[in-house]
Amino acid sequence: MAASSSSSGERHGVGRSPNRLAAEHSPYLLQHAYNPVDWYPWGEEAFEKARRKDVPIFLSIGYSTCHWCHVMEVESFENDEIAKILNDGFVSIKVDREERPDVDKVYMTYVSALYGGGGWPLSVFLSPNLKPLMGGTYFPPDDKYGRPGFKTILRKVKEAWETKRDALEKTGNVVIKQLRDALSAKASSQDMPNDLAVVSVDNCVEKLAGSYDPKFGGYGSAPKFPRPVENCVSESQNIMKMITHTLQCMARGGVHDHVGGGFHRYSVDECWHVPHFEKMLYDQGQIANVYLDTFLITGDEYYSSVARDILDYLRRDMIGEEGEIYSAEDADSAEYDGAPRKREGAFYVWTNKEIEDTLGENSELFKNHYYVKSSGNCDLSRMSDPHDEFKGKNVLIERKQASLMASKCGKSVDEYAQILGDCQHKLFDVRSKRPRPHLDDKVIVSWNGLAISAFARASQILKSEPTGTRFCFPITGCNPEEYLGVAEKAARFIKEKLYDSSSNRLNHSYRNGPAKAPGFLDDYAFLINGLLDLYEYGGKIEWLMWAAHLQDELFLDKQGGGYFNTPGEDPSVLLRVKEDYDGAEPSGNSVAAINLIRLSSIFDAAKSDGYKCNVEHLLAVFQTRLRELGIALPLMCCAADMLSVPSRKQVVLVGNKESTEFRDMVAATFSTYDPNRTVIQIDPRNTEEMGFWESNNAIIAQMARSSPPEKPAVAHVCQDFKCSPPVTSADALRVLLNKTVAAATSSAAA
Repeated sequence: MAASSSSSGERHGVGRSPNRLAAEHSPYLLQHAYNPVDWYPWGEEAFEKARRKDVPIFLSIGYSTCHWCHVMEVESFENDEIAKILNDGFVSIKVDREERPDVDKVYMTYVSALYGGGGWPLSVFLSPNLKPLMGGTYFPPDDKYGRPGFKTILRKVKEAWETKRDALEKTGNVVIKQLRDALSAKASSQDMPNDLAVVSVDNCVEKLAGSYDPKFGGYGSAPKFPRPVENCVSESQNIMKMITHTLQCMARGGVHDHVGGGFHRYSVDECWHVPHFEKMLYDQGQIANVYLDTFLITGDEYYSSVARDILDYLRRDMIGEEGEIYSAEDADSAEYDGAPRKREGAFYVWTNKEIEDTLGENSELFKNHYYVKSSGNCDLSRMSDPHDEFKGKNVLIERKQASLMASKCGKSVDEYAQILGDCQHKLFDVRSKRPRPHLDDKVIVSWNGLAISAFARASQILKSEPTGTRFCFPITGCNPEEYLGVAEKAARFIKEKLYDSSSNRLNHSYRNGPAKAPGFLDDYAFLINGLLDLYEYGGKIEWLMWAAHLQDELFLDKQGGGYFNTPGEDPSVLLRVKEDYDGAEPSGNSVAAINLIRLSSIFDAAKSDGYKCNVEHLLAVFQTRLRELGIALPLMCCAADMLSVPSRKQVVLVGNKESTEFRDMVAATFSTYDPNRTVIQIDPRNTEEMGFWESNNAIIAQMARSSPPEKPAVAHVCQDFKCSPPVTSADALRVLLNKTVAAATSSAAA
């Protein structure tokens, strides 16, 4: 975590002319627009030059909030000597991995397969026909500690290209062929084996339990990444204890921004204390959903308050004027205006004196609560600050629960929480005057889809918070329905700016206009998931119609099963992969599987059977991995478990959607946790809605027509091919749903 350069895209080289990257929209590419390196963006101009000059390509991949990307820029790409070597002997290409995840996937897979690990910055040398020759991640500029530096590597690659070219190219061709074969798995059967759900879930739970950290929560040791997909596998009492303990440790740790809300990327130590300070949108959406689910399961508003904390941070700092949700905030920032360099965490850390000067009489209470020390507090683990970069600085962490600390101070929990909130607000105001970290204002469809899901779900789930729940800064404490407006506005931005209705195609990202890259599987799958949540929780038929329209066969392998990550239309992308790993982001195949299951319970038999066939075929493709390494595919394990349920529960709400009775009925529906439930909202007076259901599910249309017109809200609950008698009050619906959840649980246990 060394000091790094500017990360906001401003010029570093005074008096230098810009290179080709100055014409790009990506914040990451713009950061390198004044490097002395003769950079090219990914494209035919660069490829043609490499072929014409008969020189290798140096490909550098990163993203604008990447700390070590900034370090390598300062050390190497701002270095005139290194730039001359690159300019004389290579064609240099710079790629934003968030803008072109398809390109990144090819070469990250290569580096990970050959060298046992990957990461960013990714540094790969290619032949002019784009086959990889060798690669790695961050390289220091000079030889050090027995390891070759970047200058040495450049000279060795140039020498090898001139003397061993045939062998290098042959190896690259072989590796790409092997990867292509390995990453485009096909199913021997189109049916999911009967035991797959039980075996995969049991295997996944066993492996997670085996790696669980009972002291600090989470799985494994340092560094610790929030991996929300790990928390979706089971509701068993044993697993829920692990999940709740992990979520509490995360929320109390420094990986959580106690002053501004939201979560940092990961913790460098095992106790969730000192984070890598960047904030990524894909983390916020997923983590918020896990806290929402845990609130529903436990009834503890502690978890709902953390979900609000995340969503309020996004609303305040990460949303544009038209509703678009931005990608990330950098880890690095200047310690003061005019500072010559930036440092990781500068915006977020505190000295003891700063806190005393800001908080006055409440400083001791605050310091005791957040483990603030005059010498700095990054001493909880040898991994927290091995190079003393945060000496004298404090990363706020709650080591004990607020209730215990309040009792020790002789204050009520509410009074104590209010004091902490007031202190946080004062520190927030002070922090706001510091130079801010760079904001990557690129809009990525897939990540917006994850956030749309969280905002939509929060709009109903948070209505189950106890009456009179108090909120303290940085939580706004808004009416939950305000979150629905955020979700709808973000979805509308994507529909208007990044979607072509004539071709039914998405673009992947937007900044000053749509990027050149097409939408990828993750964009479609994550957005469809968000749109289904927008419909189920918000009730507008347009979102369901769009979700169904997007669920076409652009990425589907009709013969082999499963989905490829790209449309396969760009010849410069050498691998078309079927991804299954549920990591920091879930795999597109896992999310697509769940989308298909959800859609199958909405449409009539003809469409439903097609969706089920596709998801069975998909799970058959990955059955070996599910059986043997379920811990790598936890969300896909959930999909297998969902598909194994004989009949998903349908809750069909019919009536006047604007009425209080109908709104109460919707809130009651989402007051319990039930992943095997589909909610359909329909107003029989709405001709567009009725037309949709007449065309796509005549049974639902008949339910709507037959509901008593004098009743503002009627609920039909159907499962196992039968429906309970309709109910007309929220309380009656709540009782009915609790009965059906209990029955399903006891049936599963049997």
